[in-house]
This record gives sequence, structure tokens and C-alpha cells, in this order.
Amino acid sequence: MKFFHLPVIATTMGAPSLPRFRGPHGQVFVRGVAFCGKGGKPQISSRIAFALLVVFGLATLPCTAQSTPPQPAPQPDQPHQGKIIFSRSDSEAAPTPLQAPTKPMRADSEQLAPPQVAKPPVPAQPVPQVAFTLYDLDAHLRPADQQIAIRALLTVRNNGATPLARIPLQISSSLNWESVRVNAHNTVFHVATINSDADHTGQLHEAAIPLDAPLLPGQTIQIDATYSGVIALSAQRLQSIGAPDALALHSDWDQISLPFTGMRGFGNVVWYPVVSAPVMLGDGARLFDEIGLHKLRLAGARFRLRLTVEFPHGQAPTVALINGHSVPLTITESKLDQSQEVASIATADSGLSTLGFEAPSLFVAIRAPHPGANLTAWTLPEDNVSVEFWLTAATTVTPFLKGWLGPQPRSPLTLLDLPDPEDTPFETGALLAAPLREPGPKANPGALNGVLVHALTHAWLAFPNSPASPPQPPAWLNEGVAQFISTLWVEKQQGRDAALRSLEADRAALALVEPASPGQSPGQPLPSATSPVYYRTKAAYVLWMLRDLAGDPALFTALRAYYDSAANPADRSPFEKLLEASEAHPDLAWFFADWVDSDKGLPDLAIDGIFPTRASADNWLVAVHVANAGYAAADVPVTVRSGSGSDARSVTQRLRIPARGKAIQRILIQGKPIEVQVNDGTVPETQASVHITKLDEPAANPSSSSQPNPQRHP
Repeated sequence: MKFFHLPVIATTMGAPSLPRFRGPHGQVFVRGVAFCGKGGKPQISSRIAFALLVVFGLATLPCTAQSTPPQPAPQPDQPHQGKIIFSRSDSEAAPTPLQAPTKPMRADSEQLAPPQVAKPPVPAQPVPQVAFTLYDLDAHLRPADQQIAIRALLTVRNNGATPLARIPLQISSSLNWESVRVNAHNTVFHVATINSDADHTGQLHEAAIPLDAPLLPGQTIQIDATYSGVIALSAQRLQSIGAPDALALHSDWDQISLPFTGMRGFGNVVWYPVVSAPVMLGDGARLFDEIGLHKLRLAGARFRLRLTVEFPHGQAPTVALINGHSVPLTITESKLDQSQEVASIATADSGLSTLGFEAPSLFVAIRAPHPGANLTAWTLPEDNVSVEFWLTAATTVTPFLKGWLGPQPRSPLTLLDLPDPEDTPFETGALLAAPLREPGPKANPGALNGVLVHALTHAWLAFPNSPASPPQPPAWLNEGVAQFISTLWVEKQQGRDAALRSLEADRAALALVEPASPGQSPGQPLPSATSPVYYRTKAAYVLWMLRDLAGDPALFTALRAYYDSAANPADRSPFEKLLEASEAHPDLAWFFADWVDSDKGLPDLAIDGIFPTRASADNWLVAVHVANAGYAAADVPVTVRSGSGSDARSVTQRLRIPARGKAIQRILIQGKPIEVQVNDGTVPETQASVHITKLDEPAANPSSSSQPNPQRHP
């Protein structure tokens, strides 16, 4: 599906937007990233080598540091001038922060954020373990000048085991700290510039805020901070690792401008205060791990944004979206003569809400609304006709979603037209920001339907933005369900084999990150997963396996009950209990222990032996021995086939193979058996997920897709 597999850097859910396997938001693994070569070792296709370089940061660009002497806090009207304390390289040389950029610019931007000066390194300091429990923000935008000014009232809790003497708050390097008050008292603080690709400029401005008394573990403090600056297009972090200018600009499209303001949050542009470790695209997958950790740490925090937008007369914004939710705009047009250039004002208030697994985002744009089935599309004038393709696709897939998720979405979906046809899509909650153009002549006719299935699933699951909204369920039951429902749509349209192929396309990436054994690495249990390959790919596999174990009716009943009870957290039952309460009463304790509540890696199955015996007349009893070298138990289908053409028969039964163990399945079939298959691709394994052994070949030359020399009797 071309829409999903273009090289992008987006966040979901907030990761920088590079190639990934799932829909527009979040996330950061390329479909078809790795292929199994000899011995099951991953190999990389040359055509995606560059995408992997950017996504996984295969080029090492070390992060170093230099200390800075203390400096007094300037007055609020004198922004702090920072020093660079972290740098990619000791040998980098670049213009100062206020220098004009030298890279190409997009037509809708005045400038790109410039590169920074590198300094000699010193060791990095550990990052304090703090959590934000409240963001109360007042934001003032001047889109015509690309400017923003924010007052942030924050409640911060010490989640560590030791007292904290200071809090290091960070914002984008294109913004400047102005004043900080702690517990209603003015504070003198020091500012430094840190190299970090969590922001599109490649750097953050960090204010080291000293505390009068150490903040003890579990205690909270209130911080009142003000800061301001310019947020323009910046492709610096991608250009610094060799990304082509056009790709970089279409991936990092965050900016403030008159027709379109888009700020996707941590991982793209850090427009609100954060505490994070400096991470680079050139340092493995640390950037994407930090993005996931950031969203996990924010889950459950209370959030409110009061927004004021200045705009020239007659150019009022028509849509504002805060954390993926549409908020009403109140427009106050200036009544003075236009020649006096007095700005008009638009205001909005998100109200108090609870953050889920997300990075706070803000969009303000001039667009035309187009209502559709369970959605509203906001388009540029040139896309007013093309949007009909999207509205038609939404109408087409709605009956399918109703069958699985209930009669209507919890929040309407918002489609927001991005400025450029090549801009990479972004998704958060019930918002999909994407170029709403007409599909090209070579596009898959059903591709748009698949896009809307995924986006509308999030709308079905998302809770409205209100003070009473409960915390969102864990990411694996949001992102994973959306991925799962997308593969069910593929099954409905193209058959089960096509759906399993779409799962297999992502399995190699999962196998790369899963621990070989629980002792080597704790991995990522799904309830606390921070990497998309876990909370999206593995979660989709888990739901497919639960579907086979419990059946479709039990699964969609449990999903609906879980999200219905989520509206009242006191009544919420664990998903496992809801499934076990179904009529089938499946025993799922073993499954959740190995696949959800802990990460024991993937199973590694092999056909250990096949023993066919003639039972009576033309009936055969086939004993299939299966071994599991992995540390996670697996319940897989075992299929025996006989005959061919019109006489072809097959019998399938399920077999549970314990971790580091073996199991035997005996199957009675009519006709001499000719083939045995273990697993059909629904259970991910470390190598192949389908094992086929043919029995109608000479004993000296048996054939098997994953077990070249199985024991067998004639």
C-alpha cells in the first residue's frame, strides 16, 4: 500500500516520521525492512538501505558534551543565550544559531532553522526521573511572523529513588526561555543548548532550574515558565545524516505559518517543556525508544491549552486541533480600517483532559470543511473535488467497522489536508493529517479504503476530549487493534492468505528486536511497550492468535466490552477476563503470561518427526512431532493433506507446544497423507512461520520449508 510505505518521519502517535509499516502516525519501522537470508540471518535490501539508515540510525553520530559556566537569568524581555553542551561530533563546524540557512527552502516557508556550532565533549549527565502530571498552557501565535509565545504552568513529580536538586526543562532550540518561577518564587536558572534529534532543528534549549530544597521521591512542585520564539521549517537533523533536501522537508514539515500551523510534539518539534535524554538519529534506535518512553511517561497527565491566534483581517483560521481533537474557534475580527494593520484574534480552549499514549500536538489552519460518514475532512481549495474519494472510502468501510467495533465511533475522525502533496502523513488519536489528493492512476483502487479502515478504527476507540474523559487504554490495545482491524479488512477483500502475507511483512522487524531468551533482555511486555514494533506489530499478532483461540464472536465482544467499560474505569475488567468470560471459556492464562504480561521472545518451531500409519481401509493416522526451541509457548494449527485435485482432503487441528519443549498431534485422515504443515503464519517465530514437509517424495530426499531432514516413516 503506497500510502503507508513511503519513506516518512512521523509520530503516532510522535516519532519522527521515517519509513514505517503502519499508517501515518507514529511510527518508525519499514514494511519489508529485513529479509531472512541463509541461516535465518536478517539481510537488508539495497533499495531500502537509505531508509534504514535514517530510521534505525546505522551511521553512528556520537553525542558529546561541554560544560558551561553559570550565568544570571536575564530579564523577561531579554531571552537567554544558550551554550552548546552536547554535540554530534568534535569536528563539526556550522554557523551560529542566528545565521541564515544555506539549504533549499520550501515555497511555504521563510527560512529553515540553521545548523549549530559544535563544541568539545564532556560526559553526559544522567537524566532525572521526573513525570509531568499537569500541563496548563497559554499559547499566543502570530502565524504571519511564525512566532509563538507560551506561558506553561507545570506540575512535576519526582519519580526517581533519590532527591532532585534541579529540574532540566527542554524546548526546541528555535525557542528561548524568558522566565521561570518555582512554587510562586522567581528563580535564577542557566540555559544550555543540547544536541538532540527529538526536535527537527537537531537541538534543544535546556533550562537547568535549581530548587530551594531537594525534591524528594514522590513529591511534586509547581513550575511557571514563559518562553517564545520562531518555529519555521527545519530539515537540519535529516540533512545532517545525508537525507535529500526534498525528502527531509516533506518529512519534517512542522512550522508556524499563516495558512497552516502544525506542531507534532516531541520527536518532531518540542513546543512544550519536556525532560529527556539527548538522542540522535545516528545512534541506533535510541531516538525512537526515547519517543516511546516520552509518550508512556505522559500517559495519565492532565492537559489544558488556551490558544490565541493573531491573524490579518479576512484571513481567519477555520480549524484548530489540539491533541488530535477539534476545538471550536471564537473569531474576533478587527473593526478598524485594514490599512491600520490591526490584527484580528481567534481563541480556543481545549478544556482539561487526560493524555493517553501520545505527544501533545497543535494544528491551526485555513481549510474548508467537508462532512462525511463519521468524519469531517478539512481541505485546501484545490482538493475540494479530490476529497470525495476519501468520503466515499469512509462510507464503504463503515459497515465493516460497525460489525467489529460497535454502531458508532467514540470520536468523529478528522482529516486535515497537509500543505504539499508530498508531505508525509501523521496520525494521532482521531486525527489523520495527510495530503487529501485524488489517488494516482497507478494506485491500488482499494488502498484508500485500507487507509480509512485504520484511521476510523482509532476514531472508534478514541474518547472525546473532555474533563471527564478517562485515560486511554494501553498502546497495544489502541495501536494493535487498529493494525489488527486493518489486516482483517485485507482478509475480507483479498482472502486470509493475503492478510497473513501482510503480517509476515512485519515479522522480520519483530524478530530482530525480540530477545533470544528472557535472560538476555527483558524485552518489552505489551502493557509497557514503547516501541512500535511491539505495540503495533506484535500486538496485531497477539490479537490474531486470540482470534484463533477464542473465536471472532468472543474477541469482538471482549473488545467492545473493554472499551465500553473504559468510559468508567472503576468498572473496567482486564481484557483477559473479558475473553475468558466468553461462551467458549478458553484458558488464556498461559497465553497472557507468555505473550502479553511479559516478553519471552518468539517461539522457534520445527517439525521433529512425522509418523504416518494405515489405520483401516483408506484411513491413515499421522503422528506429528513438533519441537519448540523458543521461550514462549505457542498454539498453532497442524494440517495434514492427502490426495490431489478433486480428491484433495485436509484435516487441521490445533497443538500447543510448551516453551523449550515438544508436543505430539495425532490426526486421522482419509487417503494416504502427502503433506504436513505446522503453523500458518498467525504465530510469529524467530525464523520461518510456516513449516511444510512433503511425504510423497523418496525417503532419501524429503522436502520441508523449515525442517530439511525430518524423521518419517513410510
